[in-house]
Amino acid sequence: MSFKVLSAEISHETNTFNIHPTTVQSFRNRYFMEGDQAITMRGDKNTELAGLLDTGRDYDWEITHVLSAAAGPGGPVTREAFDTLTAPLIAAADAQWDGVFLILHGAMVTDFCEDGEGEILRRLRAVIGPDLPIAVTLDPHANVTTAMCDLAQILVSFTTYPHVDIRTTGRRAAELLQRAMTGDIRPRTLRAHRPMLEEASGGRTDLGPMIGRHALARAYETRKSVFAISINGAFPCADIAEVGPTVLITCEGDFAAHQTIAEELADDIWERRHESLNSYLTVSEAADVAVNWNGETGPLIIADYADNPGSGAYGDATNLLAALLDAGVTKACFGPLIDAKAAMALQGLAVGSEITISIGGATAPTYGGGPLSVTGTVKWTGDGHVVGNGPILGGLERSFGLTAVLNVAGIDILIVSIAHQMLDLRQFETFGIDPASKSVVALKSMQHFRAAFTPIAGRIIVCDSGALCTLNYASLDYKNVPRPTFPLV
Repeated sequence: MSFKVLSAEISHETNTFNIHPTTVQSFRNRYFMEGDQAITMRGDKNTELAGLLDTGRDYDWEITHVLSAAAGPGGPVTREAFDTLTAPLIAAADAQWDGVFLILHGAMVTDFCEDGEGEILRRLRAVIGPDLPIAVTLDPHANVTTAMCDLAQILVSFTTYPHVDIRTTGRRAAELLQRAMTGDIRPRTLRAHRPMLEEASGGRTDLGPMIGRHALARAYETRKSVFAISINGAFPCADIAEVGPTVLITCEGDFAAHQTIAEELADDIWERRHESLNSYLTVSEAADVAVNWNGETGPLIIADYADNPGSGAYGDATNLLAALLDAGVTKACFGPLIDAKAAMALQGLAVGSEITISIGGATAPTYGGGPLSVTGTVKWTGDGHVVGNGPILGGLERSFGLTAVLNVAGIDILIVSIAHQMLDLRQFETFGIDPASKSVVALKSMQHFRAAFTPIAGRIIVCDSGALCTLNYASLDYKNVPRPTFPLV
């Protein structure tokens, strides 16, 4: 029997402390595609949509994919943007379907409600009714709410961070949707939550306790009535009531026994809440390491955890760059520095031109450092279109907007207009910067960079520049997170 499946992708990770609202244009800056275009552009890459299409072909589904839209992490999604994104999905839902497949993030906050994904599901249920099976894929940095679990039968998160199993996750969720549509299973998703802003290491799965948790989860999934276990490290930059790590079990049968499994895994997250895998250096400490690095075994990779655009930081913090320049670090690269005004000012200048210019630090100087006046040599200008070739972005397109490379005292600074975190070597290489040949590579990312940069690295260190995603939570004005929540209390 061939099933009719409705699908859509609406993805955003909201940093509620970011002062810039996420608008329709914010989605267009990353991608906002109608269904056919999305299938063409994203249907055979490391995407949830590709996993859905794989499964659809296996079972001869008739899939109607309405849209794929995602914006870079930023401030709350405006009502206009939210209504624009959900309208085609809700309109299409008013037809006969056997199931619905949604590609969500799980940490969307709007300017009118804290639970963006819950609101999508509420609007959808108002049209399709309470029983039609809905499968949802999530990023493991989701802040999964009770409403999300009440409104969708199937929720499945990626199991890796860096996220290299996105397509596989789409397939896992779609396989469960197939079983639900045939009546083979009647699943629901249970939730266990702990009062923390996030898992101690942000959900890292390349080492540490998450490896054991996932091994245990996979073992539990061999039980007949347990279909998927998702362990979500949470997204701490969201000042909402239901922030925090969760364990989800999509299952049927003995729900009390299954809830016990979820609580056991969640207890381990709580009990090990002090066991961070990362040592966060100050920018001065990072610069001291850099100036003494000889690079013989590969470049020193310095990740500015706090100014990660992939978590909604502004990406224009200058504290780390200033420390590297003050220390006399050379044969280095730094990026991306998000400064559309500076990127525009550098356009049209000839390669080799020398210029004195103010860069970065304009958005919120108290978070990560203010504007930096530098004198440098122009090495590249133009359009910042990138096609990735690494484990996460392989074949996928991104745009930095107008882009320039300015060499200042031996450091190639990648200056861009549209915020993206650094997670693929091509995000440097496209603009004439070879990170593998550098002694020091300073980049803005938390964890995703490891997928592409670990193979070239001689050493990796992490610093906290004091930018918007700082681990110094006391510097952020949490108002809606209930107390007690660790580590606020």
